[in-house]
Amino acid sequence: MNEYPSDYHRRLPYGERMSADPVLGGPFFPFEGDLQVVPLAEPVLPEPPRAGEPEAGPCPTCVDPEKDAIWADQQWVLKAIQPSGLPMVALMVPREHFRLDELPAELTATLGPMIQRTAGAIRRIPGVGRTHFNRWGDGSEHFHIWFLARPLGMMQLRGAMIAAWDDLLPSIPDDEFLANARTVAAALAETSGEPLGKGLGE
Repeated sequence: MNEYPSDYHRRLPYGERMSADPVLGGPFFPFEGDLQVVPLAEPVLPEPPRAGEPEAGPCPTCVDPEKDAIWADQQWVLKAIQPSGLPMVALMVPREHFRLDELPAELTATLGPMIQRTAGAIRRIPGVGRTHFNRWGDGSEHFHIWFLARPLGMMQLRGAMIAAWDDLLPSIPDDEFLANARTVAAALAETSGEPLGKGLGE
């Protein structure tokens, strides 16, 4: 690629391996030793379409809106992701297909309260210390927020690397996953919506 879209892009050392030293030894970084960073790849322009964008075909969230769902109301659906090395990894999506910048005002007004409610519901799982939540928008156009349950006392799991720890830790047993999902769904249903049996193994 000969032309880059910005000065930022032009400065980057494509094809080179950067040192892992800035992250090695950090309190939340789960790796040590002779860690190699993959060479930095050239930007892909135009970017490939995300799931749910017209060029990529039908939105998988819209095709099967209740896949992995454990709770829903008229606006939002909460999905529990399995397998998981954490007590709970969940995905909150609007029932209708919107990007973040397209969310209508009435839905945006409920987003903050839903984040609070979901974080609180996940903390009801025995042994959960905190609920982390993140928004990554590169996999799917359909707006979604990730929720990750940090186990109580597991201080290495703080911060952004909790998603990597989820992949590294042994998956929780199916019966524990279902018990945790039912705890979260019941807690949310105390205010609105209802548990969904499909994601709860019913």
